[in-house]
Amino acid sequence: MIVFVHGVPESAVLWDRLRANLDEESTALSLPGFGCARPAGFGATKDEYVSWLVAELDRIGSPVDLVGHDWGAGLTYRVATAYGDRVRSWAADIANVFHPKYVWHDFARIWQTPGDGERFFEDQRAAPVEATADLFEAFGVPHDDAIEMRSATDETMAGCILDLYRSAMPNAYADWGAELVPTRAPGLVLCPS
Repeated sequence: MIVFVHGVPESAVLWDRLRANLDEESTALSLPGFGCARPAGFGATKDEYVSWLVAELDRIGSPVDLVGHDWGAGLTYRVATAYGDRVRSWAADIANVFHPKYVWHDFARIWQTPGDGERFFEDQRAAPVEATADLFEAFGVPHDDAIEMRSATDETMAGCILDLYRSAMPNAYADWGAELVPTRAPGLVLCPS
């Protein structure tokens, strides 16, 4: 089975069009708090998301072909290197986040700053959806998808984004880098242009 994991600020619907074109069985997981409820007591840290993903893969059962995008990619790398028996193969983008000197993008640095991150999402939610969806369009997201993504960014997702990014300071390598090892399963690092 192919298991897809989305990034930020997305949900499992990101994968719907792709999955509709596949002949193989697949599922797309929504990170807790991203288009679904945030479980009580869930801190939304990078380590809690890894534990959640491992539990989901265990629930699915047999080794899977794991595909991650954005934060889903970061989680994919972590699972493939630390819990490799759960995956038959893997594919992910954004490998650069595991460079020891990686510096987060401008939005991440805002989200990691207490007060500034909260203000960012308050301003986003207060503005008309059409007026703020252009942020996604600037990254190449088609207009209708940008509207959907912006509409889905509710208070729950915003809180999870803040907690996730704040758990990854100064970067993912700081906590996980020493444990990066060759994977047991074959993998593919995607470098989109």
